[in-house]
Order: sequence, then structure tokens, then C-alpha cells
Amino acid sequence: MAEITTTTASDRIDLRRLVAFLAMCFGMFMALLDIQVVSASLTEIQAGLSASADEISWVQTAYLIAEVVAIPLSGFLSRALGTRWMFAGSAAGFTLASLMCGLSSSMNQMIFWRAVQGFIGGGMIPTVFASAYTVFPRSRMPIIVPMIGLIATLAPTIGPTVGGYLTDRLSWHWLFFINILPGIGVVGMTAALIDFDKPNLQLFEQFDWWGLIFMATFLGSLEYVLEEGQRYNWFDDDTITLFAVVSAVAAVAFFVRAFTAAQPIVDLKAFTNRNFALGSMFSFVLGIGLYGLTYLYPLYLARVRGYDALMIGETMFVSGVAMFVCAPIVGRMMDKVDPRIMLVFGFTTFAVGSWQMTYLTKDFDFWQIFLPQVLRGVGLMFAMVPITNLALGTLAPERLKNASGLFNLTRNLGGAFGLAALNTVLDDRMDLHFARLHESVAWGRQPANDMLATLAQRFSAFGADAQPMAIKQLMLLARMQGTVMAFADVFLMVTLLFGLFGVMAVLMRRPVPAAAPGAPAAH
Repeated sequence: MAEITTTTASDRIDLRRLVAFLAMCFGMFMALLDIQVVSASLTEIQAGLSASADEISWVQTAYLIAEVVAIPLSGFLSRALGTRWMFAGSAAGFTLASLMCGLSSSMNQMIFWRAVQGFIGGGMIPTVFASAYTVFPRSRMPIIVPMIGLIATLAPTIGPTVGGYLTDRLSWHWLFFINILPGIGVVGMTAALIDFDKPNLQLFEQFDWWGLIFMATFLGSLEYVLEEGQRYNWFDDDTITLFAVVSAVAAVAFFVRAFTAAQPIVDLKAFTNRNFALGSMFSFVLGIGLYGLTYLYPLYLARVRGYDALMIGETMFVSGVAMFVCAPIVGRMMDKVDPRIMLVFGFTTFAVGSWQMTYLTKDFDFWQIFLPQVLRGVGLMFAMVPITNLALGTLAPERLKNASGLFNLTRNLGGAFGLAALNTVLDDRMDLHFARLHESVAWGRQPANDMLATLAQRFSAFGADAQPMAIKQLMLLARMQGTVMAFADVFLMVTLLFGLFGVMAVLMRRPVPAAAPGAPAAH
């Protein structure tokens, strides 16, 4: 009887720490939301800051480059400063940077503060993942992990929805001002309530400055190449080539430093854990689907359907609702279903949703993409939770802070690689389909002649201009069809990728949970 009582007591979640953790989750939500919140409103920001088409992309690129550097660094800072001051300081800096983004009056100011916002916000994300496994009993993971998974997948997904609504109802400035009051609340609650661990300032005495420089150069240059490469035709551009070479050289220096320094900035030994390595690989692929389709859907709706920011946001909201509904179901299944089965179901469901989009036409509207979006949301939730458990759930507590940064980095790098690949394939397939369709509407082909005659009849009221107008309209129709076909090809590529990894999940070994940490150390 005494043993049962002890077990029950050890499984109890301390209210103070639960409230602190919820505040941390809200901070992570803000940081993840801001990755995509501007995606549906870039045109409005461009007009407001008098920016060029080349400059406006840096509203996202600056954030992503800074964030990808901060995420692996967060493990060291969390150990040195302690979770309380690491997180409260990050939330305070993120809130201030959000205010300054909203007050920016030039593109240079916006780029600078977006970089600050991304760097400081990036530290909050892995800290939440690590805290979940060190603060709470493993028996409570079916409640905690789905909550984290929901935030990690929901925030980027509904980013265009929130951004479109705020821009339409207020102005683009509120994309950033919306963070201020919640950010102040997160700072106050985390500073007052977090007591998970103690700072170890002595770690700064052995801080690996060269490791930081090499890591920042490696990841920052790589992110720049992936974000900007497609726009400038990859290695045909001298700047892209230069940054690729710099990234490669810095990567070699970083890895050498990581394995030889007495106190490396990032401990890569976590990858010797089979479950962590496999989980990180699946997380990389999940990042491709999460960020890639959050980009593809709005792009299709804007280019082909002509939707504005608010309409795109309302359409994209479907996936968010599906995730929200699935979260408690996934939580209840965590301890009852083999995680490999959940992975297979998640990746396969995502693949089926993408496969349905391979039948895309120019007439696909809200209801035609409703089911694919539902399947996407369900697939993401069923994949994210077992991946997180697989990667982090079997590590020793002292390795979690560092490993959490690496785990989140793989997801973000997957998103960056995915966006670069999807953009490149989309443009290449467009060029291919345009060329083939132009051949199909060449002079002498009867279907083309019949269509041209029909269009000329429609424009007959314009007299001598009817024939040129008909030819132009025919070319526009061919171009539109080529664009739709290219989108369908990209969705097919995503389908094959997720289908392949859905099959690979069966080959994995079922993870054996590590022993729960002792109450004093873990809590």
C-alpha cells in the first residue's frame, strides 16, 4: 500500500511548475508563430517600408538565419544561466524586438530587429522541449508531449491565418505589436515561477568562442544559401557560391572543434544514441512537410486563385483545427500504441493528403483542399509526438538541454532544405510544362486553332484587336495550366518522400524508456 502511495505522489504534477511550464509554452508559441506570421502579409510590409522585391524577403530570411544559430546555442546558455533567467531573458528580448519591428520605419531597421527577434526567440524553443522531460514524471508525458507537439506544429501552420487577419483588420504593424502584452506576461511568470535548476556561471570561463564563431558562420551561411539560392539561380551567382564555400569551410572547422574542444559549444555525442539520431532524421523530414506545405498552399492560393492575405489565412486554418482536435487523441494513445505504428500512420496520412493534391486544377477552392488539409494536420500530430518521444524520451537528464537544441535544429534545417528544394523543383517544372504547352498550342494544331477561334469570337467587339487578344489569352491559359501542373508535381514529390519514411518507420526499434529521474534532481 505504501508503495502505491509513493508512486502516486511521484506522479503528481506540481501546480507551480505546471503554470511556469504553460507560460514557457506560450513563449515558444510566439517564437514559432513569428516564423510564418509575416508570410501572408509581405506585400503590405513592402509597401509600408518602401522596400524592393529583393529586400522584402529578408523579413523572413533574417529571422530564420538568426534563429537557426540560436537554437543549438540554447543548450549551453540554459546550463550556464539556468532555465529561469535564460527563458525570462529570451522572452524579454523577444518582446522588445517585436516592439521595435512594429515601430520600424525603414527596411534596414526591420531586418536588424527581425534578426534580433529570431536570435533571442530561438532560445525559447528547445528550452521548452528539454524542460518537459526534466520537470515532469515520465508517466505524465502523454499529457505534456502532445501539448508541445501541438504548439510546434500548430504555430507555423496558423501563422498565415493570424497574419492575414491582423493585417486585414488593423495593419502589418500589429503582426509584431500582438506579442507585447503576452510577452510581458511570459517574462513575469517565468521569472517568478521557474525553479527547475540552478545557474552554473562557471561554464562561461570555458566558453568556446571559436566554436560559436564557426557554428554561426556555418549555419548562418547555409541558411542564406538555402533561402536565397533559388532566387539567384544557385551557383550561377557569385554571392551564393561564396557563401556556400564559406559554409562548407566553417562546417569542417565547427565539427573539428566540436570533437576536440574541452567544453564544446554543442555536444554532438547525443547523435551516438540510436533513438536520438533516428528521431532527428525523421524530424528533418517532418520539417520539410511542416514548413514546405505551409509555404506551398498559400503560394497556390495567391498565384492561381488570387486570394488575399485574409482569405489565405481562413483557408489555411483547417489544418490548425485538425491538429487541435487530434492532440488529446494522440495523448491518450501514447502509452497504449507502439510509437512505430503512430509514426507509420502519421507519415502515411500526411502522404495521402499530399497525394490528393496531385489532382490539382486551377479550380481547386476551399472545399477541394479541405480534406487534404485535414489529413495534413492529423498526420503532423500523429508524427510529431512519437518523434519527440523517440528522440528525447530515452536520453539521460543531463543531456537533454543540449540534445533538445540539436533536435529542434534538425526540424528547422529540414524546413530550410525543403523550401529550397520545393522552390527549385516548382520553377523547373513550370519551365518544362510551359515549353510543352507552348508546343501544344502552336500553329497547325486543330485543338489550338479551335480554341483560338472561340476566343477571337469572344473578343470580336474589339475589331482588329480581337486576334492578338485571343492569342494573348491562349498563352495565359497555357501558362496557368503549366503553373498548376508544376504545383501537382511538387505535391507528388512530397507524397513520395513521406510515403518512403512511413515505410521506414517499421524498420525502427521500439524505444525503451529511460528510468525516470529522481525527484530532487529532475524536479
